[in-house]
Amino acid sequence: MPNSESSWSKSHPAERRTLATKTKSFAVENYDLGATLSSGQAFRWQPLGQAWEGVIGERWVRLRLAKRGITAEAPSPTNDWAWLEKYLDTRFDLGQAISTFPEDEPMQNAVATLPGLRLLRQDYWECLASFILSATKQIVQIQQMVALLAERYGKPIASVGDSPAFAFPTIERIAACSEAELRDCKLGFRAPNLLGAARDILDGNIAWQQLPEMTSADARGELMKLRGVGQKIADCVLLFAGGHQEVFPVDVWIERALQRLFFPKRKPTAKRLRHFADTHFGPHAGLAQQYLFHYARVHLKLK
Repeated sequence: MPNSESSWSKSHPAERRTLATKTKSFAVENYDLGATLSSGQAFRWQPLGQAWEGVIGERWVRLRLAKRGITAEAPSPTNDWAWLEKYLDTRFDLGQAISTFPEDEPMQNAVATLPGLRLLRQDYWECLASFILSATKQIVQIQQMVALLAERYGKPIASVGDSPAFAFPTIERIAACSEAELRDCKLGFRAPNLLGAARDILDGNIAWQQLPEMTSADARGELMKLRGVGQKIADCVLLFAGGHQEVFPVDVWIERALQRLFFPKRKPTAKRLRHFADTHFGPHAGLAQQYLFHYARVHLKLK
């Protein structure tokens, strides 16, 4: 499956020489950890006091904000932290990206209200599966489905504390399930879509391994060959896993946000909204979308 962790390590060889430790500090400014991990782009994170606990690939980790960045805690000493730096994208120039946003009032209000909101760089398969499950569901419900799938079909992994932890199930493990088994994880009509996606990938029905090297348009076209994957899900994978910054996913929630924030006196067609999303927000439109989505969900209380 697509995996850029090894290429990241090769381009940052110093990370491989780090002494093995259970904790690691990442120097990064203006990183809103809580907003980033709860903003609907990833579904494996739970708050615990001032910390956040979650699973990235086959690694459990606890994160908390520190005075000059983020501190991470692993269950056992490790000298490889490049996977976490990549996932959190700590080297991303947030200020430069925000400077490309349009200077209209809704966009500037969203940025001012949520300074430090970031995009994560997730695993392609887990991201695809999670957004297949997201259809007509709210964040807490998606979290429940993902957690139940991991508990039943994921690999047990080491963690700190009393609660067991599990990796997200592999493509192979999901493909081996029956539809009834997946429905038993509260997936409903999403079960055949997830099962079909896993089996189509294994059968070579899409160019899965080549996705990281494709353009946004080509990768979107490949992903949309999968059952249950429309443009919104494909765009979420491109943005949250592939790092295609120009992609602006549009679903019913962001449609409502755009309508309320940018077109309060008239109701544009879906085609007009799509064109507006594709042309208004600049080269970091995906990050702009995440600001608007989280701002509308938390502060405008859209229903």
